[in-house]
Amino acid sequence: MPSANQTPENQARDLIDQKLYQAGWDIQDKNAIDFNASLGIAVREYQTDAGFVDYALFVDRKPVGIIEAKRDEEGHRLTVVEEQSREYADSKLKHINNQPLPFIYESTGKLTRFTDRRDPKPRSRLVFSFHRPETFQEWLTQPKSLRDRLFDISELDPSKLRNCQVTAINNLEQSFRRNLPRALVQMATGSGKTFTAITAIYRLLKFADAKRVLFLVDTKNLGEQAEQEFMSFVPNDDNRKFTELYNVQRLSSNYLAKDAQVCISTIQRLYSILKGEPLDEAAEETNPNEMVQPRQPVPVVYNPRVPIEFFDFIVIDECHRSIYNIWQQVLDYFDAFLIGLTATPDIRTFGFFNENVVSEYTHEQAVMDGVNVGYEIYTIETEITKNGSRLIAQEFIEKREKLTREKRWTQIDEDITYTGSQLDRDIVNPSQIRQIIRTFRDKLPEIFPHRQEVPKTLIFAKDDSHADDIINMVREEFNEGNDFCKKVTYKAKEDPKSVLAQFRNNYNPRIAVTVDMIATGTDVRPLECLIFMRDVKSRNYYEQMKGRGTRTLNHDELIKVSGSAPSAKTHFVIIDAVGVEKSVKTDSRPLESKRSVPLKDLMMGIMMGATDTDAYTSLAGRLARLERQVTSEEAQKVQELTQGATLGDIAKALLNTCDSDVIANTAERDYQTKNPTPEQLESTQENLSRQVSSLFTGQLIEYLDKVRQVHEQYIDTHNLDRVIYAGWNQEQQTQNETLITDFKAFIEANKDEITALRILYNLPYQQRPVTYRMVKEVLDILKKDRPHLAPLRVWQAYEQVEQVNSQPINELTALVALIRRVIGLDETLTPHENRVNRAFQAWIFHKQAGASVKFNEEQMQWLRAMKEHIISSFALEREDLDYAPFDSMGGLGKLYQLFGDEMEAIIEELNTALVV
Repeated sequence: MPSANQTPENQARDLIDQKLYQAGWDIQDKNAIDFNASLGIAVREYQTDAGFVDYALFVDRKPVGIIEAKRDEEGHRLTVVEEQSREYADSKLKHINNQPLPFIYESTGKLTRFTDRRDPKPRSRLVFSFHRPETFQEWLTQPKSLRDRLFDISELDPSKLRNCQVTAINNLEQSFRRNLPRALVQMATGSGKTFTAITAIYRLLKFADAKRVLFLVDTKNLGEQAEQEFMSFVPNDDNRKFTELYNVQRLSSNYLAKDAQVCISTIQRLYSILKGEPLDEAAEETNPNEMVQPRQPVPVVYNPRVPIEFFDFIVIDECHRSIYNIWQQVLDYFDAFLIGLTATPDIRTFGFFNENVVSEYTHEQAVMDGVNVGYEIYTIETEITKNGSRLIAQEFIEKREKLTREKRWTQIDEDITYTGSQLDRDIVNPSQIRQIIRTFRDKLPEIFPHRQEVPKTLIFAKDDSHADDIINMVREEFNEGNDFCKKVTYKAKEDPKSVLAQFRNNYNPRIAVTVDMIATGTDVRPLECLIFMRDVKSRNYYEQMKGRGTRTLNHDELIKVSGSAPSAKTHFVIIDAVGVEKSVKTDSRPLESKRSVPLKDLMMGIMMGATDTDAYTSLAGRLARLERQVTSEEAQKVQELTQGATLGDIAKALLNTCDSDVIANTAERDYQTKNPTPEQLESTQENLSRQVSSLFTGQLIEYLDKVRQVHEQYIDTHNLDRVIYAGWNQEQQTQNETLITDFKAFIEANKDEITALRILYNLPYQQRPVTYRMVKEVLDILKKDRPHLAPLRVWQAYEQVEQVNSQPINELTALVALIRRVIGLDETLTPHENRVNRAFQAWIFHKQAGASVKFNEEQMQWLRAMKEHIISSFALEREDLDYAPFDSMGGLGKLYQLFGDEMEAIIEELNTALVV
């Protein structure tokens, strides 16, 4: 290590030497060159015809590059010396008739810039350290550099891709060709971000000959989901699956396979690999944004097992929450292009990716394009949710242990006043939960008209204890069994993956309750309803949670699990039971106030290397309180898990890392000096932090979290809640009115262009009826140009605005009724089949009003069958009589036998009287 007594120049050289050694280079003086010593040789002060270069780099005896060394204080001027570096690289080395050298570094030892002169427009870039000799050897066997090969990527085949995906991939590849190091892909949840990323990765591997790509996630769950998508991906230009073409490794240990072209890893695991430390699997179940963030992160150092050039590209999933603080070091370490994927970027995200947004595809655009479905908001407000309540002193109140659910009665000494925000943590009011669930049950016919089963519904709970209360209440209020409603959390006794698969694919469960596990990143396409029984303060997190409902699903797939669904999934409903829509949102999860950070998250953060003083003192206080509450059996279990340390010992060790006197005394002892230097004090504090963080394991954290949950909460059965409002919120009404206005504008704008509209607008003068093909033409144009005006969605808007309670048979019949309502043929929204039935009755009455026509029962049977055909197909044509159901009734011949020469007139009259 450099010494404080050295000159700045020598300090820089020592740091450079150290980094070169780490990267596999042998450093030699110009008068003692030995090419047999190593594949890569860095020769100091090598003479060129432009002067002495600080370091000349040789690989397998051949010169490949140079290093221009500068003092640390000149770090900000490294780009200024690039001309000098280029002159050395262009010069002739003494004794060698070399060509210009391709690789150039400028370095202070702390800051290093690198230029690959083989690139189309060579541009220096910051690198964490030096590249390995083997890397240069491999690069030089290739006719082009990676950045040059990016121009060889063929034109994208847009088939099987959405327009937003085509735009994202084309713009991303253009960004690569411009040699921009970071790019952000912003695509709405449900629009296919992962599929887009895998398509781009496939093209990079195939056409640009990328060596290795990292797909970085922040939870184990998302890693498993990404692996499944790689396994099922089949490119347009090959019938084989991605995993048959390229090796894909999802990291579940610290082993990195060198023959894997794609590695899937959590950012936590990769951080632990770079630090050379094992990782407890529990650390991969919580996204880093939920952990305590350190003020001074434990730095990543060079790891020869994973050199900086190990990955050419890094794709960061959910990048809005996993690229900051301690975790950014993982990204800064690698000399790779960075591609961020997110549906909900914030200001920090845009800044990190240098405002290079290659795709901006919002939820609103996705809804307009029919890629996503929109949502409607239904509010349930109860008195206790809004105002809280009070328990009166001297009353006997039930108390319950959160974990065991064991109950006991106690008499309280003083009044306990609680707010709505305290519900389900300190105090549970069963009536409040019951009123929300009961209102949801009773209002289902209003929220989802004409449905025979409960639509697939996801309820967000505050914690596992709250989730259990909700599940029990749902089963009771809906009078259903265990399969009807289940919990999907990491702590569920039943395998959460199995429950999630059932929720996606089976009839039951109809309702799932979760805390965080499927709040983000998990697809449940049949999901049609989200109930928020917990508030959410993070704007991004709330958008991610809402995104669970945005996925589209066609009618055939939806009715597999929701048999009475009238059509494809057209929207989803958010039921706001806690005021989540109105609460103030921040750009990120508030983690500064450690009082609001869950105990588990504090422990996870410190296990992962957080050195935030507030986190240490806050955790110390909580563990000290917990020690006074635990039983002797629980205390003994803690000592078993920590190899002898008590909760008090851990609390003391946490405080010692923040106590300047303890740090000074420890440094004096360890370094045997009365006056430790600032560096020694800092090193001592780091050692103390490392020692205490090593006490925390996933097993200990899980156990302490369970012990915490054992502690009791009051059950308020004295104060009964009541619903003070249940209905669509005002914003929803405005959205419905806007939707209706947009639909009217579309119909008016196309009244002279589309045949069906032209006929309907010109009634009663036009005698030609509207046919199935004409209505289908209108529907196809809507789907192509105005997908957000899906007929069933507009129908629902009319239902809410005009208080209509009816259900169309399908999209086509809905569309005819909507058009008639818009142009004034019907005063109220009237289902097509209702109107046809009434018109049929009127026609029969008119035909039989005179004595000349009396239909017998067999004729009436045929007329009713013809009417039913017109309801679904809008018209009856002669050839239709050869098919079901008419063929089984005798077909065209039987109809002629019944009506004789009047047959043609009957068909025409029915078409005219019933359709228009």
